[in-house]
Amino acid sequence: MPTSVWVALVAVGLIAGFAVGYIFRRNASEGKINRAEETAKKMIDEARASADAKRRESVLEAKAEILQARDAFDQESREKRVEIQRVERRVLQREENLDRKVAQMEAKEDQIAARDEQSKALQEEARKLVESKKGELEKVANMSRDEARAELIEEMLGVARHDAALLVRDIEARAREEGEKKARNIIGLSIQKCASDHTADITVSTVSLPNDEMKGRIIGREGRNIRALETATGVDLIIDDTPEAVVISAFDPVRREVARQALEKLIMDGRIHPTRIEELVERAQRDVEASMREAGEGAVLEVGVHNLHPELVKILGRLKYRTSYGQNVLRHSVEVAHLSALMAAELGADVNIARRAGLLHDLGKALDHEIELPHAQISADFCKKYRESADVVHAVSTHHNDSDPETIEAVLVQAADAISASRPGARREQLQNYIKRLEMLEQVAAAFPGVEKAFAIQAGREVRVMVQPQVVSDAGMAMLAREIAKKIEEDMEYPGQIRVSLVREVRVSDTAK
Repeated sequence: MPTSVWVALVAVGLIAGFAVGYIFRRNASEGKINRAEETAKKMIDEARASADAKRRESVLEAKAEILQARDAFDQESREKRVEIQRVERRVLQREENLDRKVAQMEAKEDQIAARDEQSKALQEEARKLVESKKGELEKVANMSRDEARAELIEEMLGVARHDAALLVRDIEARAREEGEKKARNIIGLSIQKCASDHTADITVSTVSLPNDEMKGRIIGREGRNIRALETATGVDLIIDDTPEAVVISAFDPVRREVARQALEKLIMDGRIHPTRIEELVERAQRDVEASMREAGEGAVLEVGVHNLHPELVKILGRLKYRTSYGQNVLRHSVEVAHLSALMAAELGADVNIARRAGLLHDLGKALDHEIELPHAQISADFCKKYRESADVVHAVSTHHNDSDPETIEAVLVQAADAISASRPGARREQLQNYIKRLEMLEQVAAAFPGVEKAFAIQAGREVRVMVQPQVVSDAGMAMLAREIAKKIEEDMEYPGQIRVSLVREVRVSDTAK
């Protein structure tokens, strides 16, 4: 057979094979598809049946929950109704009780009103009976009631005058015989037993220097060290030709003592510059405060006063550096306490009250520059504040006759105060007036706005004023100085002239990290 025929046969065979294979595969695919469709239909039917079953179960569960909730609500409603009925019954019972009480009160009010009417009737009957008896007595005595009263009073006055005259004559005779002798004896014994020391106050302190070269270091470059020390302490440092000595001048003994201690520490330390000066001045202020506190405790122990409030002891210690007409007030208070106690013991009065009142009588002098009241009133107010007894407060408040003394202890404190103050050399009026003038000078300068501190120096011939730089400008310093000088001229009396010096200092600091 020719080749083309074979080729054609082979091609036909291949085509037939492909056709048979295609038909076979299509039949197989259709079978799979039919089986898959049947499976999917079966699954859908099963899912629908399952969903219907679950829906029916959910409906049943919801109905069961609704029934349970309804049962619970019904039970709660029944309980609420029972509770409301119980409350209503209690309210009704209370209303019934209140009604009964109101009825009882109204009945009692009616009874009281009836008794009041009966009492008024009895009072009226008694009044009429008394009036009738008085009329009968007046007829019998042939005088009216006023005349009888006047005659009786006159007779009693006559007898009382006669008895009083005899008593006064006897008292005067005995007082003339014994009073002066007894008083002199008591006061003499008390003064002999109380021999307190006293010293005259001064207004300058002297600090010794190791050598004269130290003066230049104290002054510092362009005077900055001495200016810083005077500004921080409010004193006047006098560095003159006196060998190896510096004089500290200030009318305030506390300032003077602070400056003295600070200067001595600077000399011992050797590092003298403005920052170190400020540190040592603050330390000296703390030391002086501790010293005053110790002085108060020492005075309390010396006198023998117990259970004194710590604040009163602290204020008492401030009197260590307070003087009155040159007399140290703390020593004066201790002396008055001793004298009061001794005289109270001689007279049989309360020794403890006299001793406490004598110790505390001048307490206000430590605060009279802060509180504008008499120092006796300040002392009494602080004693009352810290729960001292009424007798102590009374004795303290009356020791300058601001009010009349009503107890023997108050009179004894007055007498002891006068005895302590009137001893020869105990006080000096001139120094006290000088100190008051310097205090007033500082107060006048410090009263102006923008003034931070004011110090009277040069024995009152100069007032140094430290101003606040944020309030007073450089241009305003001249006007402020003029206003202060004019105010001093108007309000004060002083010899010579007073120089007003203003200091305005601005400090800026930062920290190097």
